[in-house]
Amino acid sequence: MASIQAKDKYYLRSLHQEIGLYDRKLAHLLKYGPFASNKERDAAAGKLNSKRELLVRNARQLASEGVEYKACELPRSLRSPEQLANEELIQPSEEPSPLHTVN
Repeated sequence: MASIQAKDKYYLRSLHQEIGLYDRKLAHLLKYGPFASNKERDAAAGKLNSKRELLVRNARQLASEGVEYKACELPRSLRSPEQLANEELIQPSEEPSPLHTVN
């Protein structure tokens, strides 16, 4: 018997994680993928992008049906420009702070 996947917040979270994975795969493919021509690269990117779009469509449908999710769990590609700007403001500084000094 086939098991039926529950369409709850945990399923939506896993969809968001998968979308993030596909985003990273696409970025890697476009930057480092060893292809003989741009046509082959575009074909491979198209295949990944079509799988990603299916996941995005499912995630958006669940969100529109009222499945709750945390905005911080959204992949970067699905966040609004305002959310990205707020995220950059909240990021801690790059300098490591010393815990304490030993004399």
